[in-house]
Amino acid sequence: MILQNIPNIKNTDSNNFFLLSGPCAIESEEMALRIAEKVVKITDALKIPYIFKGSFKKANRSRIDSFTGIGDEKALKILKKVSDTFGIPTVTDIHEVSDAAKAAEYVDVLQIPAFLVRQTDLVVAAAKTGKVVNLKKGQFMSPAAMKHAVQKVKDAGSDKAWITDRGTMFGYQDMVVDFRGIPEMREFAPTILDVTHSLQQPNQTIGVTGGRPEMIETIARAGIVNNVDGLFIETHFDPANAKSDGANMLHLDNLESLLTNLSAIRKTIVNLLIF
Repeated sequence: MILQNIPNIKNTDSNNFFLLSGPCAIESEEMALRIAEKVVKITDALKIPYIFKGSFKKANRSRIDSFTGIGDEKALKILKKVSDTFGIPTVTDIHEVSDAAKAAEYVDVLQIPAFLVRQTDLVVAAAKTGKVVNLKKGQFMSPAAMKHAVQKVKDAGSDKAWITDRGTMFGYQDMVVDFRGIPEMREFAPTILDVTHSLQQPNQTIGVTGGRPEMIETIARAGIVNNVDGLFIETHFDPANAKSDGANMLHLDNLESLLTNLSAIRKTIVNLLIF
C-alpha cells in the first residue's frame, strides 16, 4: 500500500479501506471546515485512513454559466487550512500543466480527472511534483488501458500512482461499474472506487448532470466485497443547494451509517481472507 507516502495520514494500521471524501468543490472556508470536522470524527471512530477531498476549481462544466470556483488561490488556501486545522491530508484535481506545481504547494495528492487521464503532459507534470497521483479511469477506457496511465507516472520518475474507477459510460445518459476491472487494475496500482460519480447521469437536456444517490450504499458495498483499496465519496450537508454535483452527492448526515456498515463488511472480508 502506498499510504506511507501521504503526510499526516492516520489509522494506517487498521486494515480498513481508506477514504477520499469531501465536497465536490470548495464553496467557502466555513463549508469545507464543517464537512471536514464531521468526516474526521466519523473516520477516527471507525479507524478509517482519511484524505479530505475538494476541487479548487471545476474546469469541466456542462455550461458556461456553471459554477467553476471561488478563485484558485483562495480555494487552495482553504484546503491547506483544512489540513492544518485537523491534521489530515488533502486531495484536489488539476486540469492544466500549470496547475500541478501550484496545487502541490497546498495539497498532498493530485488527482487527474477522468476526461484528462490520457493527457500525457498533465500526468507527467503531476508525477514530477513528487506527490501521489490519483488517476481517474476515463469513462471511455477499459480497465486494462489504465496500465499505460500508471506507466506514464513511472516513466516520469515516480512510483506514487493510484487508480480510481468512476464508472463507464452506458449509452449517453448513464454509468455502470464493471467490477471485473477492480482486480485487474489492482495489478497496476492501488485501486479506489469512486462511488458517487459512478452514479452520475450525464448529458441531461438541461445541461446539469443528474445522479442516483439512493444507490450509493449498493455500489460501495460491492466495491468493498471486491477488495478495493479505497473509496471516493463526495458529501455535502446540503446537496440540493451544492454548487456542483449535488445530484449525486451523499448527504453528510448519512455518511456515518454508511461507513459503519462498510467497515463491518470490510472486517468480514478480511477475516475470510485470513481463514
